[in-house]
Amino acid sequence: MMINKRLIALVPESRKYITANVVSQWVSLAANVVIMGEVAFLLGNAGAYFFDHKSEAADRAFDANVYFTAASICLIMLIIKAICTYLSSRFSYKSSKAVKKTLRQMIYDKILRLGASYTENASTAEVVQVSVEGVDQLETYFGSYLPQFFYATLAPLTLFIVLSFVDIWSALVLLICVPMIPMTIIVIQKWAKKLLSKYWGQYTALGDTFLENLQGLTTAKIYGADDYKHRELNTQSEHFRKITMKVLTMQLNSVTIMDFIAYGGAAVGMIVALVGYSSGRNTFTDTLFIMLLSADFFIPMRILGSFFHVAMNGMAATDKIFKLLDLEEEKSGREEFGRGDIEFSDVTFSYDGDRNVLNNISMKLKRGSFTAVVGESGSGKSTLAGLIMKRNSSYSGSITVGKTALADISEKSLYENVTYVGINAYLFGGTLRENLLMAKPDATDEELNRALHRVNILEFTNQNGGLDMKILERGENLSGGQCQRIAIARALLHDTDIYIFDEATSNIDVESESDILSLIHEMAKSKTVILITHRLANVINADRIYVLCEGKLVESGNHEELVNQNGTYASLYKTQSELENIRREDAHEEEK
Repeated sequence: MMINKRLIALVPESRKYITANVVSQWVSLAANVVIMGEVAFLLGNAGAYFFDHKSEAADRAFDANVYFTAASICLIMLIIKAICTYLSSRFSYKSSKAVKKTLRQMIYDKILRLGASYTENASTAEVVQVSVEGVDQLETYFGSYLPQFFYATLAPLTLFIVLSFVDIWSALVLLICVPMIPMTIIVIQKWAKKLLSKYWGQYTALGDTFLENLQGLTTAKIYGADDYKHRELNTQSEHFRKITMKVLTMQLNSVTIMDFIAYGGAAVGMIVALVGYSSGRNTFTDTLFIMLLSADFFIPMRILGSFFHVAMNGMAATDKIFKLLDLEEEKSGREEFGRGDIEFSDVTFSYDGDRNVLNNISMKLKRGSFTAVVGESGSGKSTLAGLIMKRNSSYSGSITVGKTALADISEKSLYENVTYVGINAYLFGGTLRENLLMAKPDATDEELNRALHRVNILEFTNQNGGLDMKILERGENLSGGQCQRIAIARALLHDTDIYIFDEATSNIDVESESDILSLIHEMAKSKTVILITHRLANVINADRIYVLCEGKLVESGNHEELVNQNGTYASLYKTQSELENIRREDAHEEEK
């Protein structure tokens, strides 16, 4: 019943803690049996005094030594119970800690093995929810449910053996009633599994919507779409509220049923014991002993029932975790990047399987040269960069580096040889130094400052705390140009043979764009530079220019050759040049 062997096998360390937890609870039960025996013994003596003055028990009713001995035994047993309760709680914590640490590490390792293309199979929001909330749900499963499951099986058998020496019929009736609780749980489980699967589906859908709306909040505000997005999120929230209420209703109903069975079963056992007493089969002390322990037959199984619902939620989360862990991985490349050219041969790629973003692209990005990929927005330029960086892997055709297929090259080797700088390079919350050292952990302050100087931002950083300058997440306290300058300084520190600049000068001020382009052209003299841009004025000095249009390679050559062809490139260049002249004239007029 809800014993997931695969899940338990994933965390073998938890087994010893679960076993120790069960033993602690069993010892506590044994101590409780002794306490109930002493209480029944004392109450039996008191009853004998009132109902049978001549009995031996009546003579002990006021014997101080009897009470002192019983109190001492009870005190010792209570101390044992307290120690066992503490140990049980401690082992529960250790088991939960082990499972959370192990599973989160496995999820993290899985994402690393999937590589940069993991988003093709799972959304970031889903990965976050599964690794945080999903794993947290398993805390109850390992820390409470599994120990309680084994203890709830052991406890009734132990009590049956003890009470069978007192009254076999009462013990037998109590033991027979106990399985009615797990039978109820099994019936509920079939319903709960479907319900909780829907619950987790709604939960992840709400998480996706919330994350998307949060990330796009500024855009929604600008276009006045925040009210629409608000209604969309409310709709998702309402779906989640309804499924949550269904889960809570299911839990409340099942708890009520289990309470009825538990207390009803204990009452039946007590009635059988009283019948035995009235018929002379049991003594007064024996009857009290049975009645005091009747509830203990059912309490462990009843507690198991209360853990069942949270554990069931954990099982639903487990399905999500296994779905992630079972994602098919591309064959892990082990080859080194090598020093050959990057060559595309009949490469076709689609994000959704319906519309091709790239169609039969064949091109050669020569090592040691300055290559540009240009075209209008949506032509597939950035997708090419994504393929080179292995962010997307489901393409047809071939991409090779020298004679080695890109798919066979390890990501580690790829990132050691290629540095990518995109339009929105990510800056982490922390200090400027911490962001720069990611590229070269052993860099000296002098090297860091030299990189900042090359991108013409050293003066600004020195005025704002130097290398200890605070940077907010995503560089929120910096302008777009400042973020890009720091990102390129970090890229310089990485010092690889190949640099890909993917629209790295878009959405920044003119001064920053000019400085960054000058640096890129300087780097192209000693590095392999691949510049992806829609601004053709930036690629005039490129050794080779590839022109994309609607996902197809339509032209290639140097600037002069392409202009003379009077094709797509020449048309775009002429249009952009005219626009630039108009802007310059307008600016000149404003200065006058």
